[in-house]
Amino acid sequence: MRVAINGMGRIGRLLCRKLLQHPTIELVAVNDVMDTDNLVYLLKYDSVYGTLADEMQHTGDTLVINGKTIRATRFGHPSQLPWKELQVDVVLECSGKFTTRDAAGTHLQSGAGKVLLSTTGAPDIPLLIYGFNQHALTKDINIISPGGCMTNCSIHILYLLQSIGIEAAQVNILHSYTSRQALVDAPAKQFRRGRAAAEAIIPVEIDLAVSLQRLFPTIPAIATMSTRVPVANGAMADFTVQLKHEASAAEINKLFETAAKHEFKGVVGYTTDPLVSLDVRGNTHSCLIDGALTSSAGKLIKLIAWFDNESGYTSRMVDWLELIGRL
Repeated sequence: MRVAINGMGRIGRLLCRKLLQHPTIELVAVNDVMDTDNLVYLLKYDSVYGTLADEMQHTGDTLVINGKTIRATRFGHPSQLPWKELQVDVVLECSGKFTTRDAAGTHLQSGAGKVLLSTTGAPDIPLLIYGFNQHALTKDINIISPGGCMTNCSIHILYLLQSIGIEAAQVNILHSYTSRQALVDAPAKQFRRGRAAAEAIIPVEIDLAVSLQRLFPTIPAIATMSTRVPVANGAMADFTVQLKHEASAAEINKLFETAAKHEFKGVVGYTTDPLVSLDVRGNTHSCLIDGALTSSAGKLIKLIAWFDNESGYTSRMVDWLELIGRL
């Protein structure tokens, strides 16, 4: 499979690192408007995941990493990209700019076989979450929305709790700061997003509930929010769920421990170790249930899950590539 990445931000660069090590997927091109010297620097030196040990060389529009040649372009729009020339099977659309069917479809017009977004995307694109409804992917679907990191964490938790029955769910994602926030106070559409990210705990509005209601139309009520905290990586999902039937903490934990060992192995993890966010850096699960923090008060339960918002999510995108390759 020949793959290209459009947009070399946090997700694009981490995908690049992962694909360099993949035995059956060939990364043939990356595209970003940033200066290529800067791109090479950011690929090599990462403040979260450390220095890339691979040997890297850059000449003109060519990167050579551990002997692998990768085309590096700097075009601002998919219509300019050389996907037909490079025989690209799948484009990973990681710029965050081309997330509607028409916009993402420009990659197809440029010669790519399929487009895999790195976000939820517009309602006109099927929302497919790996480990939940990936079986709905067919050969004729050529633009795929795999959800976001918070959706990938939440979906499996709600799905498993649905075996007991859910009346309402409230989710708060305590999340590391992101590039959509500011280092110093600055104007922002959401005023709180403009406050200094490394100095404050900042509640922000998110559209996670919309995605979850699309995937679980039978759950009567879902409310979500995100609280940004002053760390560079990692997240903790705090679920408060009103069940239809009483369940003890032990019963809830058994449900998730079993799923982590069997049907959701590799996607959902389970632990009772006393973790903090640093401990999940580099973790590849979509969610890691912290069984030591599960609590129950009759039908009302509290469940805590950790996830690396970058490594866990990009691991699912690689899973998608492997699934596409098997179609």
